[in-house]
Amino acid sequence: MSKSKSFPDVFVHESSYIDQGCTVGAGTKIWHFSHVMEDSQIGRNCVIGQNVMIGPSVKIGDRCKIQNNVSLYTGVILEDGVFCGPSCVFTNVTNPRAEIERKNEFRDTRVGRGATIGANATIICGHDLGDYSFVAAGAVVTRDVPAYALVAGVPAKRIGWISSAGERLGEDLVCPRTGQRYEELGDGKLVKVETAADKESANVSGD
Repeated sequence: MSKSKSFPDVFVHESSYIDQGCTVGAGTKIWHFSHVMEDSQIGRNCVIGQNVMIGPSVKIGDRCKIQNNVSLYTGVILEDGVFCGPSCVFTNVTNPRAEIERKNEFRDTRVGRGATIGANATIICGHDLGDYSFVAAGAVVTRDVPAYALVAGVPAKRIGWISSAGERLGEDLVCPRTGQRYEELGDGKLVKVETAADKESANVSGD
């Protein structure tokens, strides 16, 4: 097991461990009593809280925040900017039995960019959480969650839409913090309304 000396640009608390074959991006901090298991990948500038277990072979993007007492099992994929609240729960098998080996039945759970999972929420494996979706504290997710959806309850259901800035959207679908406009599509999806400035920026980036 490796300590921070193997990752010179990473803070690893002396009580935590990183197994062989892992990669950890610069600027990431791993706090007390956490364990990153073999072949897991953690991006840059992440914050891994106390008593967190990651892996094996878990992928975490840049700028993610994983709060205390979270376990990320094989099959969990966090894209950039994901927030995992304290004691939220992931699973990777739908019908576990202690006496039956099911490692060949693990199901992936992909959490999209900028998504938030509230404290004590449970994410049943095999479902995708869309970009910037928001799972309320204590919710139990049993189906895919669309981008920008605000879901709550047991089982979780959409109770509204939320902006990429984390503000609940009203009937006008305008973010009260940033002024960004959104549009609801007929298939139950929400998209950002692209402005002239967005188009110009995209054109510059494409040159």
